[in-house]
Amino acid sequence: MEFSNKYIMAFTFVLCLVCALGVSATAVGLKDRQDANKLRFKQKNVLMAAGVITSKGTIAADSNKKITPEQTTEIFTQIRQVIIDRKTGALLEGDANTIDMAKLAKSPKTSEEIPEEFRRTMVKRISNKVLAYEVDIKGLRKLKGLHADHESADNIRCLVLPIRGNGLWGEMLGFIALSPNGKEVLGITYYQHKETPGLGGEVDNPSWKGQWPGKVALDETGKPVICVVKAGAVKNEAYEVDGISGATITSKNVSNMIQLWLSDAGFGPYLQTKSGVQ
Repeated sequence: MEFSNKYIMAFTFVLCLVCALGVSATAVGLKDRQDANKLRFKQKNVLMAAGVITSKGTIAADSNKKITPEQTTEIFTQIRQVIIDRKTGALLEGDANTIDMAKLAKSPKTSEEIPEEFRRTMVKRISNKVLAYEVDIKGLRKLKGLHADHESADNIRCLVLPIRGNGLWGEMLGFIALSPNGKEVLGITYYQHKETPGLGGEVDNPSWKGQWPGKVALDETGKPVICVVKAGAVKNEAYEVDGISGATITSKNVSNMIQLWLSDAGFGPYLQTKSGVQ
């Protein structure tokens, strides 16, 4: 049986239309689940940076205690999300879940341009309202392994700050965890990047991330000193992180974005309220 060109074209059009509608319907139907998974992945990375859980999904203090995605969300809800006036460091009232820093940064009414010295990060603007996560002992008391030696005077175990900036191939999004006074790095993680596997992609390697805890983040005046240097060129172990071999640009960009977000243009004023530096 032969079909005319007109019939073939009509049949092809209808088939494509049906397939397109099917794909669209599936995407719409799964959107809520996809959004939930993205949010849970972000929450997991906050907990990873804070040293509460590992990349393998276990409690950091108990490698045999694996937690479910639902438990990850449950743990995260015990963390205090705070809205900060970036310029003053003061805490603001409001629902932290409604704050989208990336969206706010797009409007001149809710953000401002970063200083020229940080333009190499490729971040053009920073929102006037920023989010931070205060991980406290009381909220995580039920997790095995968190003992009194983690406590501080105000009961905060650590501060987790969102960081972003360009890598070699695109934007990198992550979190850095600091001690309660903001002066010491406790952990770092990236949950989104486009870096080359085996090279810049090593920012996700637990071995490389393992260098960060214990490094000095801020000097006595509250200025950021933590930095990533060329691979094999560490001279001051206190605040220099060994760069990734073969990924010089990615290493420099990580260093640049950390310097930006810990400076007065980023979370500096907030960190100064924690450290007592005025």
